[in-house]
Amino acid sequence: MAKLDDIRREYTLGGLHREELPDDPMVLFEKWLEEIRDSEVLPDPTAMSVATVDDAGQPFQRIVLLKRFDQNGFVFFTNLASRKAENIGNNSKVSLLFPWHSLDRQVAVTGVAEPLSTAEVLKYFITRPKDSQIAAWVSKQSSKISARQALEGKFAEMKAKFSQGEVPLPKFWGGYLVRPTSIEFWQGGEHRLHDRFLYSKTETDWDIARLAP
Repeated sequence: MAKLDDIRREYTLGGLHREELPDDPMVLFEKWLEEIRDSEVLPDPTAMSVATVDDAGQPFQRIVLLKRFDQNGFVFFTNLASRKAENIGNNSKVSLLFPWHSLDRQVAVTGVAEPLSTAEVLKYFITRPKDSQIAAWVSKQSSKISARQALEGKFAEMKAKFSQGEVPLPKFWGGYLVRPTSIEFWQGGEHRLHDRFLYSKTETDWDIARLAP
């Protein structure tokens, strides 16, 4: 078995100071997202881990792409028959993690996932490449399948069906807005003395606290 306990490095790419923090965490999130995009070191800078919990209390994580964010929260899209959608239906509390490790950064979010309206989902769906729209019809996400050939055959069938005109929005495809209750910004520091700041949502504003590394 591979030896892992001696794999380590120092985190020397920067620090985070209280006086630098804006009152609104979304302002800092936007700044950090722009910086990770501009760095061009991550192929998917909008990739985030979404953690949900099933009705037995078992957590599960998967990577999805952030498609929009604003003062209300973070938006992603998915098959409404997927495991994540089923979990959210039972427990709408979720966690997001943006692993921007190439800049020694993480952003961790806790919040509540709310279904998007059909109009909001359609607005995004029509911007997707046509093959991606067709793929949404093909995959019964998270269900067991016999072989990849079954997917490819179904894709070919649906591609022929929708060869002319627009691809309609599947009723089983939607999205969620995650309204944050907390947002933590983590910046790696030398000697493992990392900088961590937690924004916690209050009734009218955000409370900011430094956390021990």
